[in-house]
Amino acid sequence: MDWNWTSVAWGAAAALLVGFSKTGVPGAAIPAVALMAEAFRADTRLSVGAMLPVLLVGDVFAILFYRRHAQWNRLWELAPFVAVGMVPGYIVLGTVDSDSLRMLLGIIVLVLLGLHLVSRRWGSDFLANHSGFGPAAGLVAGFGTAVGNAAGPVMSIYLVSRKLDKHQFMGTAAWFFAIVNLSKVPVFGGMGLITPETLRLDGLVVPVVVVGAFLGAAVLRRIPQLAFDVLVLLLAGAAGLRLVLT
Repeated sequence: MDWNWTSVAWGAAAALLVGFSKTGVPGAAIPAVALMAEAFRADTRLSVGAMLPVLLVGDVFAILFYRRHAQWNRLWELAPFVAVGMVPGYIVLGTVDSDSLRMLLGIIVLVLLGLHLVSRRWGSDFLANHSGFGPAAGLVAGFGTAVGNAAGPVMSIYLVSRKLDKHQFMGTAAWFFAIVNLSKVPVFGGMGLITPETLRLDGLVVPVVVVGAFLGAAVLRRIPQLAFDVLVLLLAGAAGLRLVLT
């Protein structure tokens, strides 16, 4: 790859958003995938592998800041279904058109968001209380993270529906994504998505993830709970639309 300062700048911008979203506003990293792709214009496929270590560094700081707030019962509720959902995700990753996958994931996210908003509007928690909601969210999150790092919007809707406060939300999400992202390292490595080139860029932009993480933590302390919930759902909706429209 022909390295230049422009490539590093794109990667650094992606890293800043990842750090900020991991500790401050979940969903703020929606543009990060596109920014990292700009850093690897010669081979966009490598941007997927370059993003994974950046996400893991952000996960580490999220755990450091919010580990005591994690709601492990919510994680155990999802864990087996996430694992099951990742298997077909990896299988179809190499066999199904990527645009079709993005469209499907986007539609699922928007449907879940719509159901959640309708239930909140009419004073009912039928979605959150339905016995199939947790398993369905886990399956979709597992499938989404395997095919395109797209578990974020689904997890946001799931955790908000469980009425977690903002610190519990961040702590639970931190452990979830750390475990899931770590499990993807050997798979992405075996697929040739993590290379010396991607790791070289990661080494240059990791300090920016740290800066973003501290900025995010500072912002979270100042966001009221209601504003946090609304912002998370808005960003989840934006992510769903982005998947459908792009």
